[in-house]
Parts: sequence; structure tokens; C-alpha cells
Amino acid sequence: MPTNHEIYRESRDRLVALHGDHEKAVADFTWPVLDGPFQWAHDWFDVIADGEQQTALHIVEEDGSEASWSYDTMRRRSNQVARWLAGHGVRRGDSVLIMLGNRVELWESMLAVMKLGAVIMPTTTALGAVDLPGRLDRGEARHLIVDSACAHKFDGLAGDRTPIAVGEPVSGWLNFADSHSADDAPVEHPGTTADDRLLLYFTSGTTSLPKLVEHTQASYPVGHLTTMYWLGIRPGDVHLNISSPGWAKHAWSCLFAPWIAGATIFVHNYGRFDAATLLGQLREKGVTTFCAPPTVWRMLIKADLSGGPGTLREVVAAGEPLNPEIIEQVRAAWGLTLRDGFGQTETTASVGNTPGSVVKPGSMGRPLPGVPVVLVDEVTGEVSDTEGEICIDLSRRPVSLMVGYLDMPEKTAEVTEGGFYHTGDTATRDEDGYLFYVGRTDDVFKASDYKVSPFELESVLLEHPAVTEAAVVPQPDPVRLAVPKAYVTLSAGWEPDRDTALAILRHARTNLAPYLRIRRLEFGDLPKTISGKIRRVELRRREREEAGAVARTEWRDDQFPELRS
Repeated sequence: MPTNHEIYRESRDRLVALHGDHEKAVADFTWPVLDGPFQWAHDWFDVIADGEQQTALHIVEEDGSEASWSYDTMRRRSNQVARWLAGHGVRRGDSVLIMLGNRVELWESMLAVMKLGAVIMPTTTALGAVDLPGRLDRGEARHLIVDSACAHKFDGLAGDRTPIAVGEPVSGWLNFADSHSADDAPVEHPGTTADDRLLLYFTSGTTSLPKLVEHTQASYPVGHLTTMYWLGIRPGDVHLNISSPGWAKHAWSCLFAPWIAGATIFVHNYGRFDAATLLGQLREKGVTTFCAPPTVWRMLIKADLSGGPGTLREVVAAGEPLNPEIIEQVRAAWGLTLRDGFGQTETTASVGNTPGSVVKPGSMGRPLPGVPVVLVDEVTGEVSDTEGEICIDLSRRPVSLMVGYLDMPEKTAEVTEGGFYHTGDTATRDEDGYLFYVGRTDDVFKASDYKVSPFELESVLLEHPAVTEAAVVPQPDPVRLAVPKAYVTLSAGWEPDRDTALAILRHARTNLAPYLRIRRLEFGDLPKTISGKIRRVELRRREREEAGAVARTEWRDDQFPELRS
């Protein structure tokens, strides 16, 4: 009878072999069925890492210093950390909050906590002290592994929790460095099964209170087979993902997907983003697969791409919808097709343009292998062939879907109503099965009885060189019900004046249908979550509250006689 490792490997190998053949991968792939005890760090990572000298993790710091660790080194170090943590009371089922930046101790801790059968609560270092009490209580955190520089945020909060500092010693905290004295022999399997809890992730809270997402020993460790396939990572690759620790996308592409494939995770640490430096690192360090949010791609495009892509084979964008203009500029400069994908904290990659597939401008791709994505009509609740909310059919529930929201049963019931997991995002589908993003269900609005997708308008605005970021929301209007208003962050060298407003409004008028025209424009920084996602809900609220106000800091299309011709 095959072991869980062998069952898992067979599924992994099948997907690797089917890179470039989306249709066959969808037709042939089935999720591995794991029986009995399963724990990814034991049953997958340790087996492939034992004696393996290939680089598992390579980190380059902002000052140019760098270090790398082999698979076998990470196996042995995580054994040491696991034994040391166990000696300080970490047990199976305990929640362990991990607040670390991109440093090797992050990966050591993640593996070690898994090996003990404990539960990981990844937390961004950007989180303020005011947000921590609620998160600690909601996640029932019993242990803290925290960067020394962030330890002060927990003043008065540690209580009976085990405080562990990584870096400089902190008075009253255990020193993570002491784990180096522990035995590196294999740790006993905790006996967890695929259904046991592994991860607790807070969502970014773009529209409401952050939700606490529960994932199992399988939903991410097995579910990210889809992410590996979408990214196009192969054994021996060097993968770079731009994402901050503490957010789900970091686990997607800086832990599970690369180490499922048997690739190297490459990290470039920086205090302030510099496009030229990042491009240099990509080329110098032999990166073969690269994933970054569209915001980063826009910055790279505004830099100089003429140096070529180096050894890059796959380039991918995620985190927010990808605008067609970015795809075209990357293709023109590098001859590579930038591919989009879609997933959530609640899922792994669910939809994507996969390696070798035709990429249609504006499309987020097709459902990935093993993920039964359907479109559900928002009025009838029936499956639609053409347009609706992006949902996952629960009658064919994939391994990659969360258990639910840990302390919000009513919210779990809401998002699983009618036999579907509701993503809250809407799309259209063409005759070839490609999905085209429309927007969040709460972002789409009507103007003059026409349905308006903010994403469509924002894509046009971002084509103008003055625009670095844009968010379109409805502004109440007594005649049209609402009119599209754009909040715009300007590129360097552009002034927030009449000439710039005219240039942007003229560009929008030229490239949008009359019923989609931008009628109002305001310059400034956009409100964001701590994960960097635009909070349109805040902009919509601002427009409702300021409706009819006399003094506004906006430009209106009827202020420009030049636009009337």
C-alpha cells in the first residue's frame, strides 16, 4: 500500500509533467486521498530534504550580504527548533503567533511548528499594538515567536503566553538563538490527519472586520499543488515572490508551492522598494520564476526593462486584477507573457492563465485543475454560462478550500449559502471558458442604469503615464443615480493641477464608452489595508457622506469646455 508521501508525490509529478497542457491537466488531475496520519513537514518536506544539498532558501539583504540554506540544513534546523519549542511547552493543537520578517527563522519556525502538530498564526510585522489584543484572543494564541524589534508591541499582552524573541535578546523573553543547542534528530510525527487544523490567517479586511480563516493539514499543504501548477515552478527552479510575511500569499509562493516543486526560494530584502535593484537581483541570481502584484509590475515598467529578463521563464502577477497594458509592455520588453491568476486567503490558486496557455487580454484565465469554479447568477442563484459571481461548487468541494471562519459561524454560513463558496468577485465567461474579471460584488455599481465595473475604468486610467494608482467609485448624482468618480495617485513629475486633470479626463473620454466616462476626478493617496489593498469601501463611504457638499477638492468634467467638442 503506497504511503501518503508516495500518494502526494504522484499527484505532484503528474502536474509537473502536464505543465503546458491545461486541458489535459484539468481532465486528468484528482486530489490525492491521504489516509491516516499526515503532516506536510514530516511526510513531504523531510523526505525530500533528507541529505539534499540543493539550496532551499537564499536571502539577499539590502546591503548586498547574503546567505543560503540547503534542504537538508532546513530539515535539521527545524528539528532543533521543534525540540526546543516542545521543551518550552508547545504542544499539538496550540496556536503559535509568528511575527517575523523575511529571515531564515521564519521558515525554521513554520516547519518546526508544523512538526509538532501545533497551529501557525502568521502575522505581519506591520501590525500595530492596537490590533494585537483582538487577534491574540480570537486565535487563542498560546505562544509568540516575534522579531525582537516588535516585542514592545506585546507589552502587557503576553500574559501566560510563551514569549520568544528572534534577534537581539529581550528582557523577559526566551531567546530563539538558544534553539541551536537542541538535538537535530528527527522529531516524532504528531499523528495529525489531513483534517486537523494547521493555519489561522486573518484576511486583510478591505470591506469589514478581518476574518479569521481556518486551514487544515491538507487545504494549504496539498491545495497549493494548484498554485505550483499556475506559477509554473519546476524542480530545480529559483522562485522569487514579492509578498510580505504574515499574509497568505507569502505562504502560497514563499513556502508551499516552491518546496512542493523542489525549487529554491529566493528572497531580496529591502527597506524601500527600488525597481532597478530588484531587476539586477533577478538577473544576477538566476531567478527562473517570478511573481509580483500588479503594483510592483507597474513600477518595474516605469523603470528600465531593456536589460532583458535574465533567466526568467515564467512571470506571474497576483494580489489584484492585472491590467492588459502591463502584459503588453512586459511582452514587448522581454518577450515573456505575464500571466494572471486568482485566489483568496480562503483558497489556494483557483483560476489562472497557466504556462503554455493562450493568454487573452483582460482575462484572469480558466479554472485550475481540481477546482470546480462556476459563475452563479446574483439574482437567481443559478449557475450561469456567461456572467455571475465567481463561486466554488461545494458538491465537488476541493481540498484547497478553507474549513471556514473560525469565530464567525454566521459569516461561514453566508459565504457557503446555496451549495457554493461565494468569493464576492464577479466575472464573465467567454465561449472558450476564459474568465474576465468584473469586480467585487460590492464594488460594481449602476450609472444611468448601466452596470459599471470599476476595474474596467481603472484599467484605462492606468494606461495614462500620469497615473500610478486609481480607484473608481460611484458618486451620488440626482440625475444619473451615480456617476463614476476616480481617485488617482499621480506618477512622479505630474502636478495635481488643471492640466493634469484635463489630460486624464480626455484620455478616459477617448478610450471609454460614453456611459462609462469618468465624470469626477480627485488626486491623492488611496486608503489601503496594511496588506496594501485599496479600501474602496472607505472611498464609497466618503462619497455618500459628502454628497452635495459645496467645497470639494475634485475636478468635474463639466468644468472643461475642451471636453464638450
